[in-house]
Amino acid sequence: MPPLLEVKGLGKSFTIHHLNKIMQAVQNIEFTLNEGEFIGIVGKSGSGKSTVLKSIYRTYLPEKGEVLYRSDKFGIVDLAQLSEREVLYLRKHEIGYVSQFLNVMPRTTARELVEQSVIEMGKPEEEARQAAIDALSHFELDPELWDSYPNTFSGGQKLRLNIACAIVKNPRLLLLDEPTASLDDASKLKVREVIERLKADGTTLIGIFHDLEFMDGLCDKVYDLQEKTLV
Repeated sequence: MPPLLEVKGLGKSFTIHHLNKIMQAVQNIEFTLNEGEFIGIVGKSGSGKSTVLKSIYRTYLPEKGEVLYRSDKFGIVDLAQLSEREVLYLRKHEIGYVSQFLNVMPRTTARELVEQSVIEMGKPEEEARQAAIDALSHFELDPELWDSYPNTFSGGQKLRLNIACAIVKNPRLLLLDEPTASLDDASKLKVREVIERLKADGTTLIGIFHDLEFMDGLCDKVYDLQEKTLV
């Protein structure tokens, strides 16, 4: 069976207009990810780790190379060439993204955010309600906060909610951009438990973690951005 994801010659640069300068963020990134595997991306600060994930998720549009993804709906596609509509479909149904930041609609409670993540996949409301209860309980978000607006939450609470919204979809491919950055050790353990469960259920993952101990025993492969090597 073909790989779930194959990144070939990926390159992305940014224009700094006020300096009239082009900055190369990443270039010649290449790795292959089979279904059910977990790749950890490592590299010094500023080396482009987040740029790689955002290029796969299409937050950024890559300028060079291919990002070949084996979709349930579309077959093998180049994520760098898909239409916005196709990208939005994949984000709703197949590809999840978790960052250390939470961007939410105003006047939407924590519980509603998690429920909406399930409903937008076409699942019934009752299933969405139960999934939200299970996810919020697992991450030990105080039940008194479930019907509150997340803009009042601490950084760690927002991060746990962000992860809950992603994992209730059981995505085929999950991108993790420093998801444990502001979490205490107990919360990190909860994240690890969820990652292990998703992996056991067949989810394929790419993750960036500053905490290398957290990655130990989780990743099947590690891609070093500086060395351009996959170990």
